[in-house]
Amino acid sequence: AVSHAGIVNRLAWMQDRYGLVPGERVLHKTPFGFDVSVWELFWPLIQGGVLVVARPGGHQDPAYLVRLLRDAEVSTAHFVPSMLEVFLADHGAGSVSGLRRVVCSGEALTPAVRDRFFATLPGVELHNL
Repeated sequence: AVSHAGIVNRLAWMQDRYGLVPGERVLHKTPFGFDVSVWELFWPLIQGGVLVVARPGGHQDPAYLVRLLRDAEVSTAHFVPSMLEVFLADHGAGSVSGLRRVVCSGEALTPAVRDRFFATLPGVELHNL
């Protein structure tokens, strides 16, 4: 079980650390069984942001994610490093101009994926938790 206090503390930490501003768009793509889904869902809502919800299974489709991130002007997204690697391999990944920050967690982020991230998305923040 996850306590109310635990969720509130995580959301407060996210806000203190990353400073989401009203109107920013956060992608919710993580299935509900994973802890990341909690902040993807609630963080933008409590800060006056916009929640962009991916279609079911969309978290596994890099071409779809490129289009969604670009077309919905998402500013914040989460990836496990292995999916970030697949996302970055898509030829359109560099076209995601509204992205400001990517949060990675759940696996080890390799130097190769980190380097490809910064080569593909210069100016976008990468936060490895």
